[in-house]
Amino acid sequence: MSDDQWAIRDEDGPATVERKLGHRERERLERAARRHEFGRPEITELEIGNTTHRVAEVEPMDVDGVRTMAVGTVLWLVAAVALLPFIGTLEEQGRTWWFWATIAGFGLGCIGIEYCRRRRNALRMRPGRRVAS
Repeated sequence: MSDDQWAIRDEDGPATVERKLGHRERERLERAARRHEFGRPEITELEIGNTTHRVAEVEPMDVDGVRTMAVGTVLWLVAAVALLPFIGTLEEQGRTWWFWATIAGFGLGCIGIEYCRRRRNALRMRPGRRVAS
């Protein structure tokens, strides 16, 4: 197929994409438009080889990650405190690394909270960027 076949020329009439679509494509677009009116995301179909993939255009969530990091960090701390009574048993069995892994998780979580907090503040300061609530 040549590129000329797909070109929309002025002598063909109004230069619209809808005019070049077949009846099935037009019906599919109308159905998608009706679904969009009800608040559902628009669905795009991509054909790759013999398979057709349906992809919805969804807006990203306004998540800055601070709360997620805080919850994870608290869970690591709870796990470390829960292992404290069993330190002697862990030493006997050669599994003290369990305790140190929870301490490392807590420490890395603290770093992650600070990173996410700084990122959130930097995004709020940029003009033209979406503001996280």
